[in-house]
Amino acid sequence: MAENKAELLYVEDDESLSFVTRDNLELNGYHVTYCEDGQKALDIIRSAKKFDLCILDVMLPEVDGFTLAQEIRKRDEVVPIIFLTAKSMKQDKIHGLTIGADDYITKPFSIEELLLKIDIFLRRTKYANILKSSTPVSIGHYTFDYKNLQLSHSDYEETLTQKEADLLKLLSENRNQVVKRSFILETIWGKDDYFLGRSLDVFISRLRKYLSLDDRIKIENIHGVGFKFRVDD
Repeated sequence: MAENKAELLYVEDDESLSFVTRDNLELNGYHVTYCEDGQKALDIIRSAKKFDLCILDVMLPEVDGFTLAQEIRKRDEVVPIIFLTAKSMKQDKIHGLTIGADDYITKPFSIEELLLKIDIFLRRTKYANILKSSTPVSIGHYTFDYKNLQLSHSDYEETLTQKEADLLKLLSENRNQVVKRSFILETIWGKDDYFLGRSLDVFISRLRKYLSLDDRIKIENIHGVGFKFRVDD
């Protein structure tokens, strides 16, 4: 049983699937806010109601799941988002992960798989909140404030997404060491697969851009292995 009755947003237009899924989620102790179309979900998201985790179908009436995820990320960089999708196209999965989703499940799926992923992401979010007690640190000429998701330079300030901050924290704490791709993916995304690997490459590119004002900072690609974060003297 889930502890503390976490609040879940569940958006799915398949009536039969949603009935079974919602019933199982509630039996496992979760509070579920259910919407059968994207517009109703969008109205709830814009009402500023807080959720501990969001489960979104990709193909929805009115407003699609990608748009919902983007709206959620405008308001909350931390809440886990899981996509439910019948699509098999690689680009759709990569797009979903790039805009801020944490994982995807391809239909048909088992309730056990969904429950396991929910539990993993809720525990990870709890751990991330503990990590946010971290004090700001210097990275070259930058100041990195993990707690407030801020990366600042004398001429520049960037508000990071939660995953960008997690990735920068992981790399900077292992500077001058090779960090394996598999370790990064397992630590931040929860599993190592092709689609998440493509998403990781996008996030690495973003960090390189953010850090480009200090040419002493390098994120080296160690081909076939991972990355090395360097700050030269």
